[in-house]
Amino acid sequence: MPDLAIIGGGPAGLTAGLYAVRGGADVCVYEELFTGGQIVKTHRIENYPGIADGPDGYALAARFEEHATSFGLKIEYGAVSDLVLNGTKKSFRFNGETVEAKSIILATGASPKTLGIEGEQRLTGHGVSYCATCDGAFYRNRTATVIGGGDTAISDALYLASLCKTVYVVHRRDELRASAILADAAKAKENIKFIWNSVPEAFLGEDKLAGIRLRNRVTDEVSELETDGVFVAVGIVPRTALVGDQLTLAPDGSIETDAHMETSIKGVFAAGDVRHTPLRQVVTACADGAIAATYALEAIRVK
Repeated sequence: MPDLAIIGGGPAGLTAGLYAVRGGADVCVYEELFTGGQIVKTHRIENYPGIADGPDGYALAARFEEHATSFGLKIEYGAVSDLVLNGTKKSFRFNGETVEAKSIILATGASPKTLGIEGEQRLTGHGVSYCATCDGAFYRNRTATVIGGGDTAISDALYLASLCKTVYVVHRRDELRASAILADAAKAKENIKFIWNSVPEAFLGEDKLAGIRLRNRVTDEVSELETDGVFVAVGIVPRTALVGDQLTLAPDGSIETDAHMETSIKGVFAAGDVRHTPLRQVVTACADGAIAATYALEAIRVK
């Protein structure tokens, strides 16, 4: 039985693992697919302190993993289910076996938010995507469209502009929510075109995407935009299905914690995008992980 089980291997989980293993705990990270979380989908990270070369997210995640495992952190891959958080020992099912731990850190991250419009489910993977760095190369010298106006959306647009003939950005407002440096860079790109005050109502096409039906929120005019690919970047949804109703959640579905990252159940902590936080960035996820591990170790020692 490990002292500490960390569920999720993104920046928060890997940082928590690094701090915990250096603190002398028997700790293991349980990751469903691959380490790195959402950052592996980011083509360039320029705001992580101390790394001025702006690596892609995959490279930065690899550095995190290499650093943590160099101190002896164990990482196991597989799906976690049947999480039980009440009681002195916490438990869950992992690859067909029951795992018990004295304390748990939930670092399960978040998933891209969908639009819930006509054709989205049918055309996902057939022209509709949620990861520009994953699928952008399919649209080299073609036309792509990004839905959204925040940092992720504009980062996606800038990345796609280096590959695509034309990139449309569809935003529901008349100005971007993205940081000024990203917004200015996008506006300076000749092949990035903005469609303001507009929302998608349907994705068009049967077996593959043919275009988007848009509605202007000011004029109520409906139009159709021909595009080869669409990248949806309208936010994320915290991945809390695993905890069910065992923990106190915020209205947006994220996990409520105190300043020590402890949840409503003693000995259970949350870190990164899954917790209720005013900012979801790599640097804040790492900070969450460090705090969660520090106080998880304290909780273990008290026991």
